[in-house]
Amino acid sequence: MNKNILSIMQLFDAIDPDPKTELEYKNAYTLLVAVVLSAQSTDKGVNKATKSLFEIADTPQKMLDLGIDKLKEHIKTIGLYNNKAKHIMALSSELVSKFNGDIPSSRADLENLPGVGRKTANVILNVWFNQPTLAVDTHVFRIAHRLDLSDGKTPREVEDDLVKVLPAKYIKNANHWLVLFGRHTCKAIKPDCKNCPISDYCYAKDKTI
Repeated sequence: MNKNILSIMQLFDAIDPDPKTELEYKNAYTLLVAVVLSAQSTDKGVNKATKSLFEIADTPQKMLDLGIDKLKEHIKTIGLYNNKAKHIMALSSELVSKFNGDIPSSRADLENLPGVGRKTANVILNVWFNQPTLAVDTHVFRIAHRLDLSDGKTPREVEDDLVKVLPAKYIKNANHWLVLFGRHTCKAIKPDCKNCPISDYCYAKDKTI
């Protein structure tokens, strides 16, 4: 386990003390839709598709009124859009019927919504409800291993490891720091080691400096 966890988190905090998701949203519902759409897709692609969608369907009821066919027209540039459209319509229906159109703050309630798994629930709890959760996507999974913060074999194992080893005060922001770091600096194909702010604490075999 990397003994420099505190130093790494302190550096991230100094560089970006208030990190944000790169997904664009207007309220809790549009955040949920954006996160569902982002699975196996880029935030940039999701933002492009939802810009006009969220102008006309920013609540569960408005999405139901829009209908699945028109929804598909808006999101057809996103991978797996047919299945995602079905999930969005189904979760919108449940939000209206069970939660009066509101987004629940309970993990159990979130994970019971169609198309919402633990990772999506963690994003909503973190970003909207300001809870110290960690959503382990491909970036977080890879960076956690690269920095020797976890040797977990599944996203849940990595999540549990990170929650155990990270200083409590940094857990909430660590989710965004690791995602953004993996997306813009420590890229999967070609890590930008030359411009890496935490290179002194990285012992990856393919490190270039």
